[in-house]
Amino acid sequence: MTHYVGLDVSQKTTAICVVDGEGVRIWRGQCATSPEHIERVVRHRAGDDARIGIETGSMTPWLVHELRAGGLEVVCLDARQVNAALQMQLNKTDQNDADGLAQIMRTGWYRSVYVKSYDAHRARAVLGARLQLVGMTTRLSNHIRGVLKTFGLLPGAIRGVSFAARIEALITNRPDVAPIVMPMLTAWRRLREQIATFDKAVRSLVKDNRDCRLLMSVPGIGPLSVLAYVSAIEDPSRFRRSRSIGAHLGLTPRQYQSGEIDRSGRISKCGDPLTRTLMYEAAVVILTRVKRASPLKDWALKVAKRSGPRKARVALARKLSVILHSIWRSGEPFRWTEQTAAT
Repeated sequence: MTHYVGLDVSQKTTAICVVDGEGVRIWRGQCATSPEHIERVVRHRAGDDARIGIETGSMTPWLVHELRAGGLEVVCLDARQVNAALQMQLNKTDQNDADGLAQIMRTGWYRSVYVKSYDAHRARAVLGARLQLVGMTTRLSNHIRGVLKTFGLLPGAIRGVSFAARIEALITNRPDVAPIVMPMLTAWRRLREQIATFDKAVRSLVKDNRDCRLLMSVPGIGPLSVLAYVSAIEDPSRFRRSRSIGAHLGLTPRQYQSGEIDRSGRISKCGDPLTRTLMYEAAVVILTRVKRASPLKDWALKVAKRSGPRKARVALARKLSVILHSIWRSGEPFRWTEQTAAT
């Protein structure tokens, strides 16, 4: 008989519960949070053919990959769905949560979550680190501007000269302000250097990835957006229809329907926020910077004329995500004209 195992993971210990096919608890306890300890306990208490359930979390990819490498069957469960199912429990404890996870695995009332590979997580880590540094430089430059305004020094719009050079020129003859601003400006320079290092790493990852090079044939798609998209999707076969990508990235409107009420709201904004933001920025690039004519741009301009530029950018971002998935599956580059597409 197949046994079902629930794992409630914390940083130091993991609560484990084993139930049989009838839902009867066989054993529950805890062990150290490491793949070796968990595998040893599961094989001893539930057997080699046990089905293990673990909810999404920061340590989930590590545990899932290591346990699967050991030959165990592991299913990743959406933490939000698990939380909704376990809300009927009177007492919330790690042991009770593990028991609930085991029961969910037994009944089959769940939808498994895809666990990305280490390569995809590594790419996401590079993009996330770069995003953090960009945010830090923005906040630091804004703070420098605020300090200068207090003393009547206005950098203004900086064009044709670097931000650091403009600030240094303003404080050259201000010994009262320079000791305050210069350390922040030095930190700003160091952050920019690290951002350049991450930019180089992103270009290297994209250059070595054939799928990324293919998707960059789409207008508006650069190294950052294509790496975010590929690392977010990773396997195009996960989606049977390309149109599902828009909903996966949170670029489709919410819907509420009950009886005679049926209304659509704003976009759901579920899924990966970084990829969604970069798709939106790619849409802005197509509408404002790409000069070459294409049916894609013409379609977006018609939407803008009918519904406004903001909705047009969101609609174009959704359409871009769908086109990227279609190109990824077909292996053919983007076609600029309808005549080329027809041939």
